[in-house]
Amino acid sequence: MTVRVDVAQSSSPELLAGLNGLLPQLSNSARPLSSADLDTLLASGAISLLVASDDGHVVGTLTLAVFPLPTGLRAWIEDVVVDEGARGIGVGEALCVRAIELARNRGAKTIDLTSRPSRESANALYVKLGFVVRETNVYRFSVSD
Repeated sequence: MTVRVDVAQSSSPELLAGLNGLLPQLSNSARPLSSADLDTLLASGAISLLVASDDGHVVGTLTLAVFPLPTGLRAWIEDVVVDEGARGIGVGEALCVRAIELARNRGAKTIDLTSRPSRESANALYVKLGFVVRETNVYRFSVSD
């Protein structure tokens, strides 16, 4: 498998289908994206949608948000998912390495992410790449149901 990681620049039916094929593997509560949803993501100046593909087939994705705060430019990695059939061969690592490169090139001071403890291989990857577990509480407030 030859995996390529690109920043998605434009919407296509293939990209939309690939992302929608991955979303259920990321979250059982995620609803499918519409083409308008994808267009909104791609038009955002705050995020980069990284897409890993093998021979034109989407096998993974990662969303990198880079945003200014009073304490400096920060980055956050969200929605990392690799297709079940492509796990364990470096797709997640390739996505993360590219995200780190993009955040560094944009001048981010730090990159944060969260991962459920049950995702043992993902957590091991993040540590391998140099991410450090922080002593913090993560809180969530649901604005809408």
